[in-house]
This record gives sequence, C-alpha cells and structure tokens, in this order.
Amino acid sequence: MVNDPSADTSPPAIEVVGLTRRFGSFVAVDTASFTVPAGSVVGFVGANGAGKTTTMRVLATLDLPTSGRIRVAGHDVVEYPDRVRRILGWMPDDFGTYTDMTGREYLDFFARAYGFRGEERIRRVGDVIEFCELHEIADRYIDKLSKGMAQRLCLGRSLIHEPEILIMDEPAAGLDPRARIDLKNLIRLLADSGKTVLISSHILSELGEMCDSLLFINNGKIIHHGDAEDLLQDTTGKVTSILDVQVLGSPESLQNWASMVPAVEFVEATRHGARLEIDTTDRGEIAKLLRRMVTDGQEVVEFRRQERRLEDAFVDIVAADGITGPRVGDDQKS
Repeated sequence: MVNDPSADTSPPAIEVVGLTRRFGSFVAVDTASFTVPAGSVVGFVGANGAGKTTTMRVLATLDLPTSGRIRVAGHDVVEYPDRVRRILGWMPDDFGTYTDMTGREYLDFFARAYGFRGEERIRRVGDVIEFCELHEIADRYIDKLSKGMAQRLCLGRSLIHEPEILIMDEPAAGLDPRARIDLKNLIRLLADSGKTVLISSHILSELGEMCDSLLFINNGKIIHHGDAEDLLQDTTGKVTSILDVQVLGSPESLQNWASMVPAVEFVEATRHGARLEIDTTDRGEIAKLLRRMVTDGQEVVEFRRQERRLEDAFVDIVAADGITGPRVGDDQKS
C-alpha cells in the first residue's frame, strides 16, 4: 500500500493511555484512556470527585501519574515536562491573587516568568489584554475584581505564551449569566483560531454548544467519549419522548399518577408539575396519553414536548456504569 504524502501524520494534541493516579489506597483515576485531536474542543464531564481535576493536573505536568502513558503534542509529560509547558496553557478552577498588583502587572509578571523580554513581552501582554477585553481592569488591583473579570484575567495568564493547547478546569464556576456568555464567546474565538481546548464544566448545555465531543468520567474511569448529537439519542435504545407537564395543585399527584401508568416514567419534579418520559414518539399516542391524564383527574394547564437533554444522557450513562454518587473516602480534590 502506497502512503499518501499529503496525509496528516502529526500526533494528537492529547493522548492518554491507561492513566492511573493513586493517593495511598484511594484510586482517583483508574486506567483512563482517551485521545483529543488537534484543533478540537472537548468537554470533560463528571461529578465532583470523579477524577477530572486530577487528570487535568497530570496533563498540565502539575502532578505525576502512578502509571500510564500521557503525551501532549507527542511529548511525554513525565519525560519532557518543559516541552509540554511551552505549548500548553493551564487555567485552574481557582488561582491565587496578589495584593497591591494590577491586572497588567500580573500579566507582565507571568510574561517575564516565561522568559519574554523587551518589546516581545509588552506585545504579548497587550495582545492578551485586547483578546480577553481586559482594558477596564488592566490598571485595577486584582484582589478587588469581580469573579467574571478575575476568570478573564486567569484565562489571559494561560494565553500569555500563545499555547497550542488549552486546559480549562471549571472556568464558568460561580460566574453570573453575562460573564458565562462572555467566557463562552472567548472559547469560541480560541477554537476558531485553531487551538485545542479541553474544558471541564457542570453546565452540560453550554458544553454541548461549544464542544466537538464530550468525555464522561465516573469513579475515575472514562465511560463515554462521543459527540453531543449522539448523546441526545436515547442511550438505552428505547424510542421515547419527554413531556414537561404543569398542573394545578400539588405536583406530587402527577408523580403518583405516573407511577401507576406502565407507559410513563417519572423523570423529575418541576415547580408546577413534572418531566415525564413516555415510551412512544407517535403524536397520536401522545395525544391519547394526555387525554387519559386529564380523564384521571390531573388538572393540566400546560404541556410541551422536550428534546432529550445532555444531563439526561449523563445520568443514564453514569447509572449504567453502576455508580451514581461521589466515592466514599474521596477527600482528594479531583
């Protein structure tokens, strides 16, 4: 077979094979394996204590694996950490601030730490201020910034050396809606510029909009890696519909009704009703079920058919994995 000389032979941005990280007898990450193609945006999803932060810290050369092989742009993170740090930007979920230091001084400090001098250092600080829209806080003390502005500054710090790959650990945590939108727009710009982004978040709907694929981790193990569209299909293979039904009176009566109808499964309570899963997508069958609901005494005031949510897919996949909550004894931040 003749090799195509035009074929891309460059290594993946991130390659993880059999990553295990133990803290004493506790296994934070358990033989995890996954690949992140160059230029892609991948969402990293898991409950608290699932192993996300531990995995990201190993990728960022801030922690050592117990076993396994981890490469970033073809460089082994254990053997060549300096090479990895030159091409990787790390945005932690929390970062230290310094009193009596402005945003501009903070960025300049990290530019110096990366070895930039003179005009090059000034240019890089200016470019980051421009890209992250930090003009209004550049000369303000950073310990007085809002959460949203502090997160932008942290992103700017991670971009100061113009990395090819960016790892972001819960960047939207604690942000108000406006700040989340601004952050999402910045991530889209990074993706459009060709950077590879691995981002963890609990806001699955936003990850679905931003990411090329989603990586699920549970109990330290990778349990799914695929695109959002595939996840929106029922993972059990059933053909179902989700109905959001609102009723007068107590929503508990609707839950009790659902428990007595074989074709209906209660998903979750809402403020004035419930989300119900029914085992058909046929409009006529849905109409019959709604008529039965009213005939059986449910005072329905509003209903609408919903698309399957990424949260539903995550819950289904974690339930299929057999563990639905944080691990006992998980006192390590992961």
